[in-house]
Amino acid sequence: MAVASAAPGSIFCKQLLFSLLVLIIFCDACKKISLQVPSHLQAETLIGKANLEECLKSASLILSSDPDFRVLEDGSIYATHDVILSSEKKRFSILLSDSQRQEQKEIEIVLAASENKARKKRHRKEKVLKRNKRRWAPVPCSLMENSLGPFPQHVQQIQSDTAQNYTIFYSISGPGVDKEPFNLFFIDKDTGDIFCTRSIDREQYQQFSLYGYATTSDGYAPEFPLPLVFKIEDDNDNAPYFENKLTTFQVPENCRTGTSVGQVTAIDLDEPDTLHTRLKYKILQQIPENPKHFSIHPDTGVITTSAPLLDRETCDTYTLIMEVRDMGGQHFGLFNTGTITISLIDENDNAPYFTESSYITEVEENRIDVEILRMTVHDQDLPNTPHSSAVYTILQGNENGNFKITTDPKTNEGVLCVVKPLNFEVHRQIVLQVGVLNEAQFSKAANSQTPTMCTATVTVKIKDRDEGPECQPPVKTIQSKDGLAAGTELLGYKAMDPDSRSNEGLRYTKIGDEDNWFEINEQSGNLKTVKVLDRESKFVKNNQYNVSVIARDASGRSCTGTLVVLLEDYNDHPPQIDREVTICRHANDFAVLKPTDLDGPDNGPPFQFFLNNAARKLWTLKTEDGKTAILRERQHLDYNYYSVPIQIKDRHGLQANHILSVRVCDCTTPSDCRMAINDKRDVKMANVILGKWAILAMVLGSALLLCMLCACFCVIPKKTVKKCFPEDVAQQNLIVSNTEGPGEEVTEANIRLPTQTSNVCDTSMSVGTLGGQGIKTQQSFEMVKGGYTLESNKGGGHQTLESNKGGGQCAMDAGRCAYTDWHTFTQPRLGEESIRGHTLIKN
Repeated sequence: MAVASAAPGSIFCKQLLFSLLVLIIFCDACKKISLQVPSHLQAETLIGKANLEECLKSASLILSSDPDFRVLEDGSIYATHDVILSSEKKRFSILLSDSQRQEQKEIEIVLAASENKARKKRHRKEKVLKRNKRRWAPVPCSLMENSLGPFPQHVQQIQSDTAQNYTIFYSISGPGVDKEPFNLFFIDKDTGDIFCTRSIDREQYQQFSLYGYATTSDGYAPEFPLPLVFKIEDDNDNAPYFENKLTTFQVPENCRTGTSVGQVTAIDLDEPDTLHTRLKYKILQQIPENPKHFSIHPDTGVITTSAPLLDRETCDTYTLIMEVRDMGGQHFGLFNTGTITISLIDENDNAPYFTESSYITEVEENRIDVEILRMTVHDQDLPNTPHSSAVYTILQGNENGNFKITTDPKTNEGVLCVVKPLNFEVHRQIVLQVGVLNEAQFSKAANSQTPTMCTATVTVKIKDRDEGPECQPPVKTIQSKDGLAAGTELLGYKAMDPDSRSNEGLRYTKIGDEDNWFEINEQSGNLKTVKVLDRESKFVKNNQYNVSVIARDASGRSCTGTLVVLLEDYNDHPPQIDREVTICRHANDFAVLKPTDLDGPDNGPPFQFFLNNAARKLWTLKTEDGKTAILRERQHLDYNYYSVPIQIKDRHGLQANHILSVRVCDCTTPSDCRMAINDKRDVKMANVILGKWAILAMVLGSALLLCMLCACFCVIPKKTVKKCFPEDVAQQNLIVSNTEGPGEEVTEANIRLPTQTSNVCDTSMSVGTLGGQGIKTQQSFEMVKGGYTLESNKGGGHQTLESNKGGGQCAMDAGRCAYTDWHTFTQPRLGEESIRGHTLIKN
């Protein structure tokens, strides 16, 4: 197809002849570009082309500094309106900007007017064709897909009116030429004829957008690039198909007519909104075929029910063979098939029913927790669902609760059990009515009434057997008084033979009696006390004492019963209190007395508290609630122990006298009590011990002195003995000690018994180690730590009766002491120790 346009006017032709030669001088990138153009430029005239990529490859903004000219993206420069150039050169700039890289470049353009020279002939035409319409304009064009050729196939022709003045060469670019798919189109550069080289698939390429160019041999482009759009016409070459080859829908059984089941969808790759993609749906076949339950809307593909007789128990799954056809469903349209599966959802529209209408079974009397019958039911609803799970109920005959029926979850059977003993003597047989339903509620079917409960009768025959004694009730209660004396007989536990309805021939044995209070009569079962009954015993709980009894018949069968002895409280325990209390001055100036009474509440509080006349002088005792009492000092007492006699009575006047030990202490809590009274008691105990040792010391000292005196008189009776001791020795060494520590003054280590020596009282020894030389055995007698000692010591730190070189020594040449000296030394001190020992013993 050719594109033509009208020829320009005479003025325009003269101007073009005047500008025979357009010089385009390209400088280096981003440098000045000089162009020679006619002095008179008409609007929309191409005056040259600049290579923008050499200056800035990715220019996002292209501007001209002169509004008389505009620049296209490919670098083509056009005059926006008529421009007349003077003899001077015209200059302007092309501004380029890259917003991503933030770069800006500038290209200077210089336009110089060319002289009027003879126009170079570009072709041999002698006449200039004059036309009224241009031939460089886009014209819609279309190609049929899947064309059979012959190829190359002519598509269209483009022509430019400037071919009358120039030798024009034509070219095209775009997808199908220099872009994918390559080499699909080409053009004859001389004639402008465009050709297609092969068939095209519209589903792959819907259209092609190309550009046509008209240029001279020297690169001058007298025309704008011509946009060419080649649309590919659709051919019905694609059959529709279902999205899913196998689709499954579900619908409840017994649903109403017109219930939506689901919607099928198909896809056609041909051009939308054309006859090629106008689809129609149809059900080709239903399996099973009869009756027809489903229909489909031919345009939307929505499947609905067409009959209300869908019964899952008859058929639970239907298969539909579907067809989809294009071309509006016409017979020449393309089509495809698919399979649809419709499953019916179960509803509880079938009641369970027993396989038998009546049952007969039997069981021995007195047996419990035993299975006696299994009942089977059928249900047409879906197995292992609440729609078919059975729930059994005993409707009649179980008024006494002897039976229980449950459902076996594995078999769905009804299991009948005996849970309470049956008595042959009372009932020989029992008739039960049993009903069955489902876990789920019934749903009303479309053409039927609500299902009803199915029932069956069960006859239970009771078998007799020789029974043992019955202990009924299993627990019996008798009452007794607290404090009942031993040997008292009480009514015991009685069992019964169910066959004879009497207790004749039964033998009783006691099997439980924690504190052994009773003995049992084997024949009558009566009890006799062997101890005094005490309600306050630890074996009594809640005033009850239990005795277990077993009753046996002649055959050895037995039963067990419990006899509960309920003890009535007797006021036989007076109130009791703690015997010691502590009054801490820094915490409270009183003590709280909390009596306890082992008797019951009826024989316990309120209590009454009393003090005797002597105690009331020092103490006060008050009570407010009758359960506790407050003991206070009338005046501040010394820290000490005090004995306070107190009398307490319960509500019935049973009294008890108590001597309360009260400790008055300088403390905050009783555990922190530190009192002088403790120390005084310790001192008394220490003094008693010290008195015993003092007596022993005096006895041993006297014996020692007698032995030494006898030895001295026997050996040298006529020897004159000088005084061995100064007058102040005893006074310096016998120091009175008031130390109250136990045993510190005299210990076993401080008392050393005298021993025999080889020379008694000779010149080399003193009395009790008089002198320190020639002594074979040391003798010592120490009374007070740091006091006087009678020992051999050289340079001792305390006063001694010994042979030393210091003052107060017994310097004896003969080595003997007179009896009068010993008597003067020992007699006053022995008397003093005797008095002290006597005082300690008395204390």
